[in-house]
Amino acid sequence: MKTALVTAIGSFSADIVIKNLKKNGIRVVGCDIYPSEWIADANSVDSFYQVPYATDENRYVKQMLSICTEEQADHLLVLTDAEVDVWNRHRKELLECDVTLCLSSEETLRRCRDKREMSRFLSEQGIGHPIPTLDLLEADIEKLSYPAVVKPFNGRSSQGLHYIASIEEMKSFLEFSHAGEFVVQPFYKGSIITVDIVRQEDTGECAVICRKELLRTANGAGTSVLVFTNPGLEDMCRETAQALNINGCVNFEFIEGVDGLYHMLECNPRFSGGVEFSCLAGYDCVTNHIRCFTGERIEPFHGATGMYIARKYEEYITKIIGEGVGKE
Repeated sequence: MKTALVTAIGSFSADIVIKNLKKNGIRVVGCDIYPSEWIADANSVDSFYQVPYATDENRYVKQMLSICTEEQADHLLVLTDAEVDVWNRHRKELLECDVTLCLSSEETLRRCRDKREMSRFLSEQGIGHPIPTLDLLEADIEKLSYPAVVKPFNGRSSQGLHYIASIEEMKSFLEFSHAGEFVVQPFYKGSIITVDIVRQEDTGECAVICRKELLRTANGAGTSVLVFTNPGLEDMCRETAQALNINGCVNFEFIEGVDGLYHMLECNPRFSGGVEFSCLAGYDCVTNHIRCFTGERIEPFHGATGMYIARKYEEYITKIIGEGVGKE
C-alpha cells in the first residue's frame, strides 16, 4: 500500500487510523462531508477533499473515484456505515481504478448490515445468543413484551432508535410512514460490551479485544471504557467471525444481560469509534487490518491488557481569520 484514501476523517476512529497508516509509511488522503476548517484531522493528512454525502450516491461515487485517480490511491478505508453500503454496491468501479476496498466480502457486508438477516443467521448457526429480531410490520404487537426496542433494519450509531413503552405507543409508531424499514426487538437490560476483532480470512488468525462501555455518547460511542479478558466471550467472537467470514477489523456489540449471557446486538463491519482503545490495550488493529488486504500475515494475538481508558476532547485552531496578529 502506497496511498490510502480514508473517508469521514471527522469521525471518532479517524485519528488513530491516520496516525497508524502514516506510521507504516503510507501516504494518507482524507475526505469528509465538511470543509477542512471544521475537521481537526484535515491538517493530519497529506491531502484533503470535501465530498458529497454518501446518500447523494452518484455524485459521491463519481467524486471519490476522481480523487482515487488524481491521488493515485491504491486502497480505500471506509469509516462509516453509510459509505460501507455505497461501496459494497460499487466494488466494480473501484476494481476498474485498481483500488482495493479494505472491507469484508460483499455477502458478509450485506449480512452484517441487515439486523434481520444477522439475527436469523446467528440463530441458525447456534452462536452469539442473538437478540430476537422481527420485521416491525410482520410482528404481532399484541404478543410483544414491553418495553420494546424499534430501530431501522440497517441503522447506525443509534440513529432512529426508539424505546416503545406500551402497545398504545406501538400503535402510534406504526402510523409512521417508514415503519416498514424498522425491526423490533425485546428490551434487554444490561451493560454494553464492545469487541474489536481483527480476522485474516486467508490464515484464520484472529485477535479479539473486549471492553465494557462505562460512559457513552448519545449516538453510542464509548468515552470511558474498561478493557477486559473473557475467554468464553473471546471464543464466541472468533466462532462468529469465522461463520461470517470476516476479513479485517470489525466491531461486535453485545448486551451483557442479567441472565449472565452475552447477547449479540450487531456487527459493525468497519472500525469502531473506540478502536484506539484496543490499540492502547496492546493490539494494533489498524496496521493488522491493512495487512489483511496487502497479503502480509497479521501479528499473533497474545491477549489484551486489562485497563480503564477515558477519552477527552482537545481543541485545535484550524484556520486564522480576520485582522491583526496571525492574519493569513
